[in-house]
Formats: sequence, structure tokens, C-alpha cells
Amino acid sequence: MDFAYSTRTIELKERLQTFMNEAIYPNESVYIDQLAEAGNRWESPPIMEELKAAAKAANLWNLFLPDSELGSGLSNLEYAPLCEVLGRSPIAAEACNCSAPDTGNMETLVRYGSDAQKDQWLSPLLDGSIRSAYTMTEPEVASSDATNICARIDSEGEDYVINAHKWWASGAGNAQCKVFILMGKTDQKAQKYQQQSMVIVPADAPGITLIRPLTVFGYDDAPHGHFEITFTNVRVPKSNILLGEGRGFEIAQGRLGPGRIHHCMRLIGLAERSLEAMCTRAKTRVAFGGPLANQGVTMEAIANSRIEIEQARLLTLKAAYMMDTVGNKVARSAIAMIKVMAPSMALNVIDRAIQLHGGAGICEDFGLAAAWAHARTLRLADGPDEVHRRTVARLELSRTA
Repeated sequence: MDFAYSTRTIELKERLQTFMNEAIYPNESVYIDQLAEAGNRWESPPIMEELKAAAKAANLWNLFLPDSELGSGLSNLEYAPLCEVLGRSPIAAEACNCSAPDTGNMETLVRYGSDAQKDQWLSPLLDGSIRSAYTMTEPEVASSDATNICARIDSEGEDYVINAHKWWASGAGNAQCKVFILMGKTDQKAQKYQQQSMVIVPADAPGITLIRPLTVFGYDDAPHGHFEITFTNVRVPKSNILLGEGRGFEIAQGRLGPGRIHHCMRLIGLAERSLEAMCTRAKTRVAFGGPLANQGVTMEAIANSRIEIEQARLLTLKAAYMMDTVGNKVARSAIAMIKVMAPSMALNVIDRAIQLHGGAGICEDFGLAAAWAHARTLRLADGPDEVHRRTVARLELSRTA
């Protein structure tokens, strides 16, 4: 595998690191303070618009999108190191218009949207003037098996009528969220993998109710959030269907591949920053007559963290390389493996950093508690570990006569 990066990728990474040092890291506390002072926690703090403008001026905008006319023209492998840098801060990805679920929704619209759909929804998403949400998971069924999804998308004249109960719709409560992509059934009698479809639903359509923001280990993740939503007789024109009826699974597979790489590389960046915090604490905190860094158990924690980060990075880069060279279908085993390995690795590293910080690690002074909560969700958010392990095992078994 050739992991040599182009001159353009190296230049972009250097520029992004400068942007992080000059704009992102100094404004993380500003973002938190402005959010705490705001009258509405679901509106992005003013500093975010300033950071977006700065990212655009630095040509660090829509880096995730491989289409050279709309994004930066980078392959999955080339974008991976940039995504890792973005993952070091909880606000960096949004500042560069590279945050989920907008990235996945934009990729979906680029690949499967009609010209009219792109004009109405993709253009403002690419510009960063609106945000979006993806509504698939449902509380009544095990959504890890997407064939269980029971949202109804019924045909009625020139419209679809949607009745659904969704939850964990990330970003749905944000004041800038103007559109949902919803997965549901258009034909319950069709073959199992042709029952589901995806439709575009304006966030202000009558019949949509935001029930509540769900918390993640006590965090509401405002102003982004994860919402429980009901759709009651929501009408959208049939022109809002993506690709066609019964093609929801096809879209889902195309949507999930790149998103998995993005999540894993951001986690590696988060783990790197947590390891740096661990090392700083170890060198500056004194106990039992010397710095914690002198303790063998501390050295072991630091060494294991470095080893695990490097393993996860190489496996993720391999998956990105395979996606670029042989396609998502052939790369599905590598993709499944990184979805298991990257969150577990990040959790291990963050947990060690928390342990070394003592009581300070479990409060919000160092951001490690929130980092752990975020990493833990990713063992579920893009499919539970058990589903990915099942994929890996079935592919291994198929290779054995």
C-alpha cells in the first residue's frame, strides 16, 4: 500500500494545523462561554460563524467531499489525515463544514439527489448556511437491523404521507437545521431489501414534533443535540424521493462507507489529544516524591496508548486506501474492523488520561469526560460492535472451504 501523500494534501494539513493553533484552540473556551450565556442553547454561538468565515478564507472548507468542483477533490486516503486533525477539537469539524451528519447528507445528495434537490438543499448545505439531520433509528425496534425500520411512507396522489417515530436524530434541534433525510418503508410487500426508501423532509413541514433532546451520559450536546421526533401525517411531494422507491438500502450503503472513515479518523485525533493531556499531567503532577511520569504504571499507560493509536491509524488508512482502490464492497471487512477498533482504542486512551487526572478527569475542567462520552456513543452510532464483528466473521468464514 502506498501511503505517500500528495503535495496538496501535505500543504492542506499544514494549513489546517495552523488554523487549529491560531483560531480553533484559542476559541474553544469562547465557544463554551457563549453557549452558556445564550438564551437558546440550540443556537450556535456567534463565534462559530466567525470561525466558518475564517475557514472559508483559508480554503479549508468542505474538505471531506471528493468532488473537485464542490469540495477539495481529495480521496478518502488523502482526507484521512486532515480528518484526524479536525478530530482534535469538538468545534473544528463544524468550523470547516466537515461535521456529521451534514457530511453524510451532502454526500447522499451529491450521489443520489436530483438537480432540483441539489439546488434546494445541497447548495445551502455546502455553503454552511443551513444544517441537516438524518432520521433512521427508531425506539420501538432494533435499528441495528435496518430491515426492522417501520416508518411509513405512503403514496397519496402527488404526495408521500409520512408517519414515523424516530430518535437519535443528531443535529435536529439546532436552529439552523432546515432539512431531514428520513428512511422508511414505501412498500411492505416488496423483497426485504427493497421495502425501504429515503425522502427529503423540510424541517418546518407541518406534523413534525421535536419531543425532547436525548442526553449522552448526561450531556445534551447542545447546540447540536440528538432528538426524539414524531412525524404525523407529514406531507412531502413525491419529487422529494431520493433515487427512487425501494432504494433506501442502496443509498445507505453508499452513505456509510466514507462516514465510517471520518468517524474513525476523528477518534484518532481525539485520542492523540487525550494522550498529550496524559503526558502533560504526568510530567507536572507530583505524588510519592516525584512526577507521576516516573511511575512505571504511568509509563505503561502512555506506551500502550501510543501503540494502540498507531495500530488504529494504520488499519483506518488501509480501509481508506481500499475504498479508493477497490471500492466499498471489497473493503467492507476493513471498514467493519475499524468501526470496532477505533472507538475501543479511543476509549482506552481517554480512560487512562482520566485516571491520571484523578478527580479532575471526571469533571469538565479538562474535557476528558465529554470526550469519553462521545467516543462511547460511536460503538453504537454507526452500527453496534456486534454487527461489525458479524460482518468480519462471515467474510472470514466464507474464505474457508
